[in-house]
Amino acid sequence: MVEALREAGVGRGDLVALALAPGVGLGMVVPRPDGLRQALALAADDPAAVVAAVDEALRPRWVMWSKDTAAVLVKAGVRVATCWDVAAIHRMLFGGWHDQPARAWALVHGLAPSTIPAAGVLDLFSQAGEAAGADPDGPVRADGHLAPDWTGGGWSTSPERLARWAELAAQVAERQLVLLAALAGGGGAEGEVDDVVLPVADEIRPRALATSRSESAAELLCAELEVDGLPVDREVAETIIAGFAGPRPRGEADAARERARRDAEVLRHAPDGSRFDLRSPGQVKSLLRRIGIEVPDTRAWRLEGLREAHPVVEALLAWRKAERVATTYGYAWLDEHVGGDGRLRGSWSGSDGAAGRMTASAGLHNMPADMRGAVVAEPGHVFVRADLGQIEPRVLAGVAGDRALAAAAGADDMYAPVAEQLGVDRDTAKVAVLGAMYGQTTGHGAQVLPRLHAAYPVAMAYLDAGDRAGQAGRDLRTYGGRRVRMGSDSGNLDEIGEREARGRAAARGRYGRNALVQGAAAELFKIWAVTVRARGAALDARIVLCLHDELLVHVPEANADDAAALVADCLDETAHRWSPTTPVRLVADLSVIPTWSDAKG
Repeated sequence: MVEALREAGVGRGDLVALALAPGVGLGMVVPRPDGLRQALALAADDPAAVVAAVDEALRPRWVMWSKDTAAVLVKAGVRVATCWDVAAIHRMLFGGWHDQPARAWALVHGLAPSTIPAAGVLDLFSQAGEAAGADPDGPVRADGHLAPDWTGGGWSTSPERLARWAELAAQVAERQLVLLAALAGGGGAEGEVDDVVLPVADEIRPRALATSRSESAAELLCAELEVDGLPVDREVAETIIAGFAGPRPRGEADAARERARRDAEVLRHAPDGSRFDLRSPGQVKSLLRRIGIEVPDTRAWRLEGLREAHPVVEALLAWRKAERVATTYGYAWLDEHVGGDGRLRGSWSGSDGAAGRMTASAGLHNMPADMRGAVVAEPGHVFVRADLGQIEPRVLAGVAGDRALAAAAGADDMYAPVAEQLGVDRDTAKVAVLGAMYGQTTGHGAQVLPRLHAAYPVAMAYLDAGDRAGQAGRDLRTYGGRRVRMGSDSGNLDEIGEREARGRAAARGRYGRNALVQGAAAELFKIWAVTVRARGAALDARIVLCLHDELLVHVPEANADDAAALVADCLDETAHRWSPTTPVRLVADLSVIPTWSDAKG
């Protein structure tokens, strides 16, 4: 296969579409010198081995429908260098979460999503020939949509079908490339990519192509994170859980006794004879009211400020922490998600359906700080932990092209020069900058908003433009070209009232201004992560966790210093690639640690 592809002229970075099924074979579609494509079908019990040989020799960019293909390869021990992930690029181009092949195919062909055929058994009034057109076994119906039997798994039944499925992926990828090249300002409907673009519209096209590649590589990383898992010391984890929830229960009676014990630590501070369900926010408010504390809600941040008001508040906060560990991160969680090899595994996605942040299940993105002591590097290994500092204001400086704010980002603590420029203390400057990004219009920080506008007019204008677009319900595009769907308020004004309508519009505006920053920060983080993924392979350094703005890299202890230096170098490289026109200094807190909880901050 390698020689056949080499003779066909396939080289580094060329798009080669791939579909494979273990035990069946694989299909590839390769470019030809005449500009056409050639489909290849190969029966093979171990198609991943074929892919590994081709990747090692030729380094193409593999076109895949989704990271499911990458997951098959990783499970077989194959990690390809680069890819073009159709699903990831679809989410980037059109926004939202849905990225199934039928939807990706429909939108690049201008077909309405509402007309996508549902999968299911044909009834007496719907004949296969009518649905599929001239070829009842073909993958494309007469109406242009993909046939449900193919999207439902029929593509994987033979090498010939695998080759046809790869051909369809290649067609979608080609149309996605055209759409990426066509990004411009204007405002379009679903199925179009001509949307609102903020101040840097003239630069979005080349950035969008670069973003599409890093987003695709992030899906490769996600497949590897799913298979590799996060190292967890089960014995340490059980000890931590026991400290909050008591010993492992032997049955429901034991579990009930432990719940009652935890409840009693709070209820002993309640008035005599009273009974309250601590798992009911309404009853917790009633409990607090009985002891003279009136609150609009029982959120943790609100209770934190009332610790000194009454002993029950301190007990309630401790109860909540214990209850969360016991119910969400307790023994059942440990048994379900931590394998016999001591690895915590969940599903990963390179982007959510909003601004594009990475997501994970199984508690990987919400693990309580108290549980981090159980995340322990394997023998002979350590973690290199890197956490981006003040990333949101630094990103704002870059995406807006605000050179004054970018100059402030040259400091280790960029809030210090901002505070000096505004004539306020550092804490006020920090609150003001963050408040501007989140649309805060009241409070101490909001009082200096006029000074922010005067000192950093370019950045503030960028945020305000996002706010106005959001209020109007116009979709946005991030710095890297991701579409952020805003949606207009479809409610009837007579039904919801003018005040409610204004409130909803204001909320969309706040989301719009923040999504521009959060989305760009997510894009930057993923460029950094996939660069570390690529460069770290030589040191046997593997990323085992991506948490918001934090990387956790598992590496042999002998390579730890080199890996830490590599992570820092990759951040510098990322800063240059991400914002070459308005240089912005990125900083990260770096540490080499045996246990995640050893990290500062």
